[in-house]
Amino acid sequence: MEMTTRPVRSNHRHSLWYERLLLSFRIHYFLGLILTVSLPALWEWGWSVWTLQNHDAGTTLLASAIAWMVAFRTVRQLSRHPGAAPDTYVIPVVIAVYLMILALLTLLSIPFSPWQLVASGVLALIFGYAGYRVTRRYRRRKMAIVPLGNVMSWFDHQDIDQRWLEGPDLGNLRVDGVIADLSCDLSDEWQRFLADCTIKRIPVHDARRFGEASTGRIGLDQIHANRYGSLMPRTSYELFKRLADLVAALLMLPVALPIMGVAAIMIRRDDPGPILFRQRRSGFQGEEFDVYKMRSMYVNPDDVRPTQEGEDPRITRVGKYLRKYRIDELPQLFNVLKGEMSLIGPRPETPALTEAYERDIPFFRYRHVVRPGISGWAQVEQGYASEVEGSRIKLEHDFYYIRNFSFWMDLLVVIRTIRTIFTGSGAR
Repeated sequence: MEMTTRPVRSNHRHSLWYERLLLSFRIHYFLGLILTVSLPALWEWGWSVWTLQNHDAGTTLLASAIAWMVAFRTVRQLSRHPGAAPDTYVIPVVIAVYLMILALLTLLSIPFSPWQLVASGVLALIFGYAGYRVTRRYRRRKMAIVPLGNVMSWFDHQDIDQRWLEGPDLGNLRVDGVIADLSCDLSDEWQRFLADCTIKRIPVHDARRFGEASTGRIGLDQIHANRYGSLMPRTSYELFKRLADLVAALLMLPVALPIMGVAAIMIRRDDPGPILFRQRRSGFQGEEFDVYKMRSMYVNPDDVRPTQEGEDPRITRVGKYLRKYRIDELPQLFNVLKGEMSLIGPRPETPALTEAYERDIPFFRYRHVVRPGISGWAQVEQGYASEVEGSRIKLEHDFYYIRNFSFWMDLLVVIRTIRTIFTGSGAR
């Protein structure tokens, strides 16, 4: 059988030398390192800084370099997961990293130049944000799609420039990669085409895996026997996460307790009754436990009439703000200390809802393979969901979190949660 597929030549997008230089992360990394380390030092110490006779200058040079490297690597790791654009992570990550370096040097009484380090942080913010912002439009992926198999059911992402192929030939089209349903029976021509793409360094992506990485969800209809065990979280990270939960909860309590004290006074003044309430939830490995929350509903909700359409009349006036800014969740820090919950993980459901969802949604019980969390990937991506279809989507987000169970995934959820707290979005 004669092959008609034309060899793939120069079809890889951004393959020209100047494109590779301008859009290279490594170039941005080393250029940013030079600028953020050297410019503040030259501004404060002049050219004599390179003699390293001044210990303050040498220490600050090293601290600035470490801060830039940690911040850049962190943003790169966070941007591997779907969600907000990478430039939105630059500001919180850079500020957090430089503040930690500043605090560490101060606590250890290591001599350094505060203004030099602050200037380095400001330059890191400007250069990092501008670099991601300017190249953002050019990094929007252009993907060629092989129109065979179940590619549409596994891949439907609007943020990507999609180019559907009419045959096994890219022509003059320059793309970042090719998406195909690799589980279907491809003809010899299509197989040769995909092989040529790989040879010419054009990535070939499986539609199912590409869809998961693009949407942050693992479709329930895509889970079958030989993939079920692949969702097992890494046990090595579980121990580290448990220790991190304990340390973080203990550090947060001195700040959280005064806030809960003020909230308790407001709750009692708004509607007399208990300040805290317990609710039975299904947790880690299916074990039930009592979750603690600050009361945000009236003691006798039947006596309350609706005030505005769409609002829950059972929620008190204070309760609306407690829920909006997630203050009602603060008592769950004690659940974290007891080992019943984690700071980050799938939100726990009531046993009744769990039983109902298990009847309607396949694999729902599998979300109990990790500890439930105060916040989670489904909450920051989707928000509140109560109906069955919404819970299916939430479960798909939970499965994505379990499959990508890692420090970077938890850090991403923490950043998104902090933004949610300050904006009050997604509250109910």
